[in-house]
Amino acid sequence: MPRYNEPTAVRVYTICDESRYLIVRNVPAIGCGDDLLKLFASYGDIEECKPMDAEDCEQFTDVYWIKFRLVSNARFAKRKLDEFVFFGNRLDVSYAPQFESLADTKDKLESRRKEVLARLNPGRSNMHTSQTSVVLNEASLVAAPSQSTFISEQITSKQRDSSESQDIAHSQITRVSSNRDYFASQSMNETVRLVRGKLSEIESSAEHLQGGPPTKKTRVDNRRRI
Repeated sequence: MPRYNEPTAVRVYTICDESRYLIVRNVPAIGCGDDLLKLFASYGDIEECKPMDAEDCEQFTDVYWIKFRLVSNARFAKRKLDEFVFFGNRLDVSYAPQFESLADTKDKLESRRKEVLARLNPGRSNMHTSQTSVVLNEASLVAAPSQSTFISEQITSKQRDSSESQDIAHSQITRVSSNRDYFASQSMNETVRLVRGKLSEIESSAEHLQGGPPTKKTRVDNRRRI
């Protein structure tokens, strides 16, 4: 029976051990290279993927060499696909820094240095980004004053057109007599007349209330005083 209390092995990779080159072992030898490429390409852009025929491997398995465009994509793919079950076999994914050139190593170390600085000074990086955006906005305003003038002219013309259309719409409104019958059914017309009568009564009562309460007559005191 398997023993689950055994401590698991943990391996720590430094930036020197990491690489954008990966070696994938224990791939089933059934001609599934395209499927393997699609699987790894879902984690980042791949520049090259080819089998390593000269590499020693177990029977009925192949070894593939994969070159990612970025080290971060290769790191993500290795973390997700190592020990991944692929057509019944568990893939063995490992870094291959021995295939790096001097330029690859330099770019890898420089990108890692920038990542560490960004994590140590998050406020400084945000300030730098905001300053850059402000400078770009000022440069765009200075370089293209004619564009702002053109936009303001367009807004003014649109406002003028909208005001003219509103005037035309108001002029086209026609008054219709309230005694006109709009329905073929006589009962519906009677209902409309009843509603109009009620509305007229409400309007008249509202006008009467707006006029204010009637003034009271001044009361004359005719009592005889002693």
